[in-house]
Amino acid sequence: MAGTSGSVAGTGPDAEYEILCDDNGSFLRRYTTEDGAPAVVDTTLDGTTVYAPVGPVVRCQAPAVANPALDSTLQRQTGAGAVTIPAGARSVTLIVYTGSPTVAIGGGAPVAVAPGTSLTWGVDRGGEAGEFLQDEFVVTGVAGSDFLVTSTREV
Repeated sequence: MAGTSGSVAGTGPDAEYEILCDDNGSFLRRYTTEDGAPAVVDTTLDGTTVYAPVGPVVRCQAPAVANPALDSTLQRQTGAGAVTIPAGARSVTLIVYTGSPTVAIGGGAPVAVAPGTSLTWGVDRGGEAGEFLQDEFVVTGVAGSDFLVTSTREV
């Protein structure tokens, strides 16, 4: 078997981005290489406004968040009726066994969910990071519905 090998070079500049921090907070640093010459450009997080770092430049550290205690709820609804999960949950999961219940999020228009569907909404971090589901979830069953709603929230 015969063949050739080699490298392929791109025609445009190569750019890499990194969010860094200084005494004023976070900013965006763009590293580029064009025609073999490296260049560094600092901007605000919008990527266009020029930024001059103040103080030492370091990699940003995520705030330390203790492992919060979580409370879980599990609610099964058969037939007509509603399950409401207030705003502020870390996760909400809906599993539909039969019927076509509706889901309304944050007072929006209800959307029908077909039997056999499983849906989950969630965030990665809560607590000091401030990541919570910001809206209320209302799952409403009709005659013949059978569904399960689980949720977690910090206590």
